[in-house]
Amino acid sequence: MTTTRRWPAHYTVVLLCFAAVFISYIDRTNISVASIAMQEEFSWTETTKGIVLSSFFVGYILLQVVSGTLANRYGGKLVLGVAVVWWSLFTVLTPPAALLSLPALIAARIALGLGEAAVFPASINMVGRWVPTAQRSRAVALFSSGLSIGTVFSLPVTGWLVRDYGWPVPFYAFGLAGLVWAAFWITKVPRGRGVEEEQSVGGRTIPWKRLLSNTAVWAIIINHFCNNWALYVLLAWLPSYFKTTFDVTLANAGLLSAAPWLLSFVMANVAGSLADRMLRRGQSATVVRKTMQGIGLLGGASFLLLMPLATTATTGVLLMCGAAGSLAFCLAGFGPNCFDIAPRYADVIWGISNTFGTIPGIIGVAVTGWLVERTGGYTAPFVVTAVIAVTGAVIFLRFGSGERQID
Repeated sequence: MTTTRRWPAHYTVVLLCFAAVFISYIDRTNISVASIAMQEEFSWTETTKGIVLSSFFVGYILLQVVSGTLANRYGGKLVLGVAVVWWSLFTVLTPPAALLSLPALIAARIALGLGEAAVFPASINMVGRWVPTAQRSRAVALFSSGLSIGTVFSLPVTGWLVRDYGWPVPFYAFGLAGLVWAAFWITKVPRGRGVEEEQSVGGRTIPWKRLLSNTAVWAIIINHFCNNWALYVLLAWLPSYFKTTFDVTLANAGLLSAAPWLLSFVMANVAGSLADRMLRRGQSATVVRKTMQGIGLLGGASFLLLMPLATTATTGVLLMCGAAGSLAFCLAGFGPNCFDIAPRYADVIWGISNTFGTIPGIIGVAVTGWLVERTGGYTAPFVVTAVIAVTGAVIFLRFGSGERQID
């Protein structure tokens, strides 16, 4: 007699969370390529383009804590489902808004950010509700790596769509993908929890004072900021960097920009598996998280400091692959660290930390545009980003912890 192994429910949950992050990143990054054509059509300055690129993060930052709190109270299934439908509709509305006026475009991007604010806190909640403790590093790294593979997909595909069909088409196509995802989310994800109550997220009054006064929580917050400064600057400006520095075509700029994120996807999942293996072999969570975070930020900073030496597009891609591949280790560092220190409130901690982690999307992206305009190149932005990464690594190595802080 043969038996069939049942597909675990938490596999479906994590894969659909991965798909949600994937879609969120194709919807937020397609404008990095499309804006090159939009800039020519609407005669934007570099500063104006920076404002357009960063406006998404105004909405994104506003609902981070709210999203984490709602997910903790009502569950990630409801919160994430509503969020994806919301942001998909505003993705579709982006071209009409841009043709109407610059303020309308900025408003649409802010609305997109409001919806996407829920994707990580709600996904963290779903991991806490469904994934066993011993597999959470891999689960967090896997769904988070949707940002890398989403970028790998978005940048070249957007470049090709813009070249062949015009800049509005990617917004229509990618917005539709989110609505298709929602149908699967509603029908395939069960209600309730898949792990025991004591291992799960949610179910208690949130201890705000204890969370906000804990040094380990603040180590996560600061490192989320430092990691995301590098992430958002590279996401927003890599296509423009390759096009202006090496005079490549728009389609090739998108293709070159995708390569670092492909390596990032691979290394994030390697890091997640390595972190769980180290934990199973008896390494303390503190050692594991600090190791991953140190590799991520210090390695990323080293490659960014070498970027001014790139004299060809090939060299630039290789160095940027090194930076993005190193930074991916952070997804097994500060990423699942919220489950180590306060497992019941991991979604809330992520919402708090990603509030601070979104600030670089507003400031860093816009400042990069200003620095490029003032200096005529990308050396200054890369150096600033590297210094911020090193600062984050030093703080996490000193104050980070893998020990439970709050029950």
